[in-house]
Amino acid sequence: MSKTIKSTPKKDGFRMPGEFEPHVGSWLIWPERTDTWRDGGKPGQKVLVEVAAAISKYEKCTVLVSAAQYENARARLPEEVRVIEMSVDDAWTQDKGPTFVINDKGDVRGVHWGWNAWGGLEGGLYFPWKLDSQVGQKILEIEDVDRYDATHFVVEGGATQVDGEGTLIITEQCNLNHNRNGDMPKEEIEKNFKEYMNIEKIIWLKRGMVFDETDGHVDDVCFFVRPGVIALSWVDDPKHPQYEVLNEAYEILSGETDAKGRKFEIHKIHIPDVLHITDEENDGIDISASAAPRDPGMSLAVTYINAYIINGAVLVPQFGDQRDKEACDKLAELFPDRDIVPLNTREWSLCGGNIHCMTLQQPRP
Repeated sequence: MSKTIKSTPKKDGFRMPGEFEPHVGSWLIWPERTDTWRDGGKPGQKVLVEVAAAISKYEKCTVLVSAAQYENARARLPEEVRVIEMSVDDAWTQDKGPTFVINDKGDVRGVHWGWNAWGGLEGGLYFPWKLDSQVGQKILEIEDVDRYDATHFVVEGGATQVDGEGTLIITEQCNLNHNRNGDMPKEEIEKNFKEYMNIEKIIWLKRGMVFDETDGHVDDVCFFVRPGVIALSWVDDPKHPQYEVLNEAYEILSGETDAKGRKFEIHKIHIPDVLHITDEENDGIDISASAAPRDPGMSLAVTYINAYIINGAVLVPQFGDQRDKEACDKLAELFPDRDIVPLNTREWSLCGGNIHCMTLQQPRP
């Protein structure tokens, strides 16, 4: 029976592993919120089916879905994908799900973070968010995993990148934002990350990509290929709106070392052209006062770095862009022991994220 532990992972010898470490499986949430997902969520659901099917070829995959959509989801998803009914406010499992932590004895526990829909009443993306704030605990109870209660501290999974060996990369734009943890001092924010992820060193980037409505999540900027090796979003054109941000991130990471004292090996992955919501796409989105507006012509933060590493494969966003194949080829060089699986996920970009945002890894202890 899952219970709440009144301690922290660091005190108990548990750590958050890197995404590249072995998984038990992955979690996703069926998209259906009509003021976020156009045309009743049907285009987004079609893409999720493709992603879940791809994941299930390599590891266990679970999709959470509302009672109203359970029959539809179960019928459309492959039989090997587990479907569980759960009440939620929206999709994006990476951000609201728990952080699984492991130790060297083969044990696993989970951290249940605070959640306020990317900013609460100060720029958050929808209201209310009560159901989503419960997702972390519900997943841990389904898996019968003991829980650390960190709900006093608002954290989104996509706002963090760890190497599994004590290094965390985050952005000031997101994690020092007043709309996450109020006036909590930087030192206390760092202490919470160190205690609940078992982190030794935190590297602060100043900001995330332009047009990112999550206030600068790091999972659009970079990820750990393995300890000491980073893949970084990149552009060469100084006139590109992302040029300044990404060059700044490169300069910071180039001058840093990880928790083990290693200089980083950084691989630049050129991003696609900026995407914009078309009139047709915008027409399919419900207008709602309780959700952030989406307008035709709205610019979107898009990158191949919002990929997802699973057992034996890397799922890579594709946009119908000239850079699609180039990104896959470079990632194939970085992951010679994994399949590169390209998936057209423009539909999710319209809603503010991509493959990494939609998925949540459950590590194998």
